[in-house]
Amino acid sequence: MLDCKGLACPQPVIRTKELIENEAPDTIEVLVDNEAASQNVSRFMGTQGYEASVSPQGGDWLISGRRNPDKVAQDVPPEVFTCSTEDARMLVFVRSDSMGRGDDKLGAGLMKNFLLTLKEMGPSLWRIIFVNAGVRLCCEGSESLEPLKELENSGVSILVCGTCLDFFKLLEQKQVGETTNMLDVVTSLQVAGKVITV
Repeated sequence: MLDCKGLACPQPVIRTKELIENEAPDTIEVLVDNEAASQNVSRFMGTQGYEASVSPQGGDWLISGRRNPDKVAQDVPPEVFTCSTEDARMLVFVRSDSMGRGDDKLGAGLMKNFLLTLKEMGPSLWRIIFVNAGVRLCCEGSESLEPLKELENSGVSILVCGTCLDFFKLLEQKQVGETTNMLDVVTSLQVAGKVITV
């Protein structure tokens, strides 16, 4: 197994390339500690004639590759497999059901308009995470449900803190998004290219 934990992009791909060039193994396993590296190594293996699969290993990822004699290797430099595609990932971290401080009614209106306008970010908007009072925006009765459902249907990932839903007794009222935990929140913040906090 090739242990690439702690290596920044594109080092895991470069190490994988060196192993393939030097040993030409029929099977290969690479261990990395971030999702961006797992995707990059997996894609690179695919260009080298391997069928690749990724499986989580606690907080790490194991990429397993098996040579496919029907696949033709491509000459792709490892520099192509940098974190640049991950760097484009925009994450919006919503901590409240109101935007700013001062008047709660104004803040609620601003938050609604903010969520309505997020679609203007286009494909760079990757994920929205709701924590603390922000989870109320994903629940029954929220005026923001329709724009959030539209975003989710367009492919934007929406994560809603389960501990927060439980605290506010809203688990049964959640209408949009996937109930999540702090490990997913931290991992998402780690792999996002940019984070907007509101």
